Amino acid sequence: MYYLQPIRNQEDHQAALTEIERIFDAPQGTPEFDKLDILATLVEAYENKYESILAPEPIEAILYYMESRGLTRQDLEPAIGSRARVAEILNRKRPLTLEMIRRLHEQLGIPAQTLIQPYLLALSAV
Repeated sequence: MYYLQPIRNQEDHQAALTEIERIFDAPQGTPEFDKLDILATLVEAYENKYESILAPEPIEAILYYMESRGLTRQDLEPAIGSRARVAEILNRKRPLTLEMIRRLHEQLGIPAQTLIQPYLLALSAV
């Protein structure tokens, strides 16, 4: 039996998640539903404190948006430029410009805050 307690480490976190899974379908107004609500609050507080999720880097975000919306490289041309320029950006040969970031945000809805993050470019052969 699981007893409510603070979540102080990974073991406590996993035990709370297991209990949430067990009582997930508890009917509203029952003690189990109240326990579920409390556990969810404790888990959320623990995860916010110890397991912050980093924003994706810009090129990964663009690739995700393309895949999730069924877009092709050609669909990026209005925001980025020519086919060659799109290839350079996606292959990390050239950085995004401020104007590209603005257009990607406006046209595709990619958060500008994600696109302005620094990221590594591919090393070019010398």
